Amino acid sequence: MAATEGGVSLARIASIRDAEATRFREARPKSEAAFGNGVEGFLDGVPMHWMNDWPTPFPIVVEKARDATITDIDGNKLADFCLGDTGSMFGHSPAPVAKAIRRQARRGLTYMLPSEDVLSLGELLVARFGLPYWQIATTASDANRFALRVARAVTDRPKILVFNGCYHGAVDETMVRLSDGKPINRPGLAGEFRDLTQNTKIVEFNDLPALEAALADGDVACVITEPVLTNCCMVLPEPGFHEGLRAITRRHGTLLLIDETHTISTGPGGYTRKYDLEPDLFVLGKPVAGGVPASVWGMSAELSRRYDAYNLRREPGHSGMGTTLSANPLQFAAMRAVLEEVMTEENYAHMEKLAGRLAKGLEDSIARHELAWHVQRVGARVEFICAPGPLKNGGDAEGAHASGLEAAIHVALVNRGVLIAPFHNMMLISPVTTKKQVDKLIAAFGDIAKALVA
Repeated sequence: MAATEGGVSLARIASIRDAEATRFREARPKSEAAFGNGVEGFLDGVPMHWMNDWPTPFPIVVEKARDATITDIDGNKLADFCLGDTGSMFGHSPAPVAKAIRRQARRGLTYMLPSEDVLSLGELLVARFGLPYWQIATTASDANRFALRVARAVTDRPKILVFNGCYHGAVDETMVRLSDGKPINRPGLAGEFRDLTQNTKIVEFNDLPALEAALADGDVACVITEPVLTNCCMVLPEPGFHEGLRAITRRHGTLLLIDETHTISTGPGGYTRKYDLEPDLFVLGKPVAGGVPASVWGMSAELSRRYDAYNLRREPGHSGMGTTLSANPLQFAAMRAVLEEVMTEENYAHMEKLAGRLAKGLEDSIARHELAWHVQRVGARVEFICAPGPLKNGGDAEGAHASGLEAAIHVALVNRGVLIAPFHNMMLISPVTTKKQVDKLIAAFGDIAKALVA
């Protein structure tokens, strides 16, 4: 029997990938000349290593991006469903954000002091996300680090708990995985000399008995999780999971941190507000300032009181939290514009409607071509997964990856004028995404599916 991946023969995948790579190169002579052999002066020829991780033969060099369309230096236009892997979830340079940036650029970009935008921003964060106290950072990785420091400080506990398959940016202690049921450092970590599993516990998502057992020792300061596992093959919470998660953490005196950096696709207040989650800590990065590097982290009133008490008794000195460019006036201006004028109920209604159309179109194509794949969605975020579903946990998600097949699909989509996220099969709908673009993606996906099973 011929070897397969995702139900498609490896020979067929290789043939399509070779043909699509040739087509890609022929359409991008300028990009190939610029980046085909890397750019001198940059490690590995690119300013950030993951630019080489796209499945295309070489990076697409962007001339401009507007609304939900990218134009490369060869003049090719791409309907953009990657949207900077959520960083531009509301479209490229939303008009209110661009206006706010221009205004603030004339007034100074950073000065370690608040601007007048802060007077509105604090109230906006409280009203939008529910928690009463907030801080500004530059990335979600930073915000998660700072929030975990607070959790350890107030609980006087050394450990955190994550779910297998999790993604929380570059937070070191979350870089663990389960291998044959045993905790290990995530494979491939560069320069990591510590056994991260000494202070990080890990269980499978949706496994409440395992969570209960892991917290029973009373040494876990905080559970950090996304409401839905993303940045992998998407895993949705089973009915009752979040209620159980909150009850178990409270029972064992463990704090709960909800990271909404990707699941903000759910609605204006994220998954947390839509489904009435009650986190002690909340983190949001990427799209909160419309593409300007910024993040926010908030805490409950009870946690704030505990942290105040901790600060009164700790020895004087630098807390070790904060970076010089965090909480700068450019961030304030951009975030205010996003929260007031971009993250609106009207925009989310548009996003939700087109995401539903996209999910149904992909499902219909999968069924028509009799592929054992499935589609998952959380609000404006849609993923096709080249395996049966739904998936239950991170172990299932890891087993569902079909890297060669997915790479072939990604390049074939680019050649048909569509861009999706490079490291998984994620597609986002923005407020400026059009029905025509969605239908173009559905048609391209169907064309590729037909070729794969031919």
